[in-house]
Amino acid sequence: MPIGGPCNICDPGDPYASIVRIDPDGSNFEIVARGIRNSVGFDWHPTTHELWFTDNGRDQLGDDVPNDELNYAPTTGLHFGFPYCHEGTVADPTFGDEAHPCGNYTAPKLTLGPHVAALGMRFYTGTSFPSAYQGRIFIAQHGSWNRSIPIGYRVMTVKLTGTDVTSYDVFAEGWLNMDGSKWGRPVDVLPMADGSLLVSDDYADVIYRIEYLGT
Repeated sequence: MPIGGPCNICDPGDPYASIVRIDPDGSNFEIVARGIRNSVGFDWHPTTHELWFTDNGRDQLGDDVPNDELNYAPTTGLHFGFPYCHEGTVADPTFGDEAHPCGNYTAPKLTLGPHVAALGMRFYTGTSFPSAYQGRIFIAQHGSWNRSIPIGYRVMTVKLTGTDVTSYDVFAEGWLNMDGSKWGRPVDVLPMADGSLLVSDDYADVIYRIEYLGT
């Protein structure tokens, strides 16, 4: 489970800004990964069973910095930079210093866009979508709330070859109008047993079901 940072930007110490695990009886509390400001969506690769997760970057550094992240944690104990470094290369103006260079931390596998609010994510393991979607990551982007030109408000896919990202594409969009207003905000995605995809929307208060009917 994620334990987010209790702030926009701060150095709160353990167990904040982390992903942790715990046995059902409450024992064996363990920090799996650190330096994660606000992870909402995570999933395990269907073949390697390694952890992938989204992370929301801090605010108040302008429209274009920092990006949200897609991260990969093949081992326990990695640190992903917060609050010292953002998106793998951007030192925080308050907490980034010579003692905490970006090179000390695990960089994201993909930057997802600034303030897109990447929330739920899942690997697609169904069989009803075309074969090109097999094993792709689906990511719900809730959309920016304080950017001068709004972005996000869509569902994206990420294609992997091994652990390398080979494409990052729009799967579903249209919740953001041309004038910057919105009528929906995707929150989470969930592949179903029949191969369709559920997308929750907490602005329109609905759940969409997306299925493939053939070309």
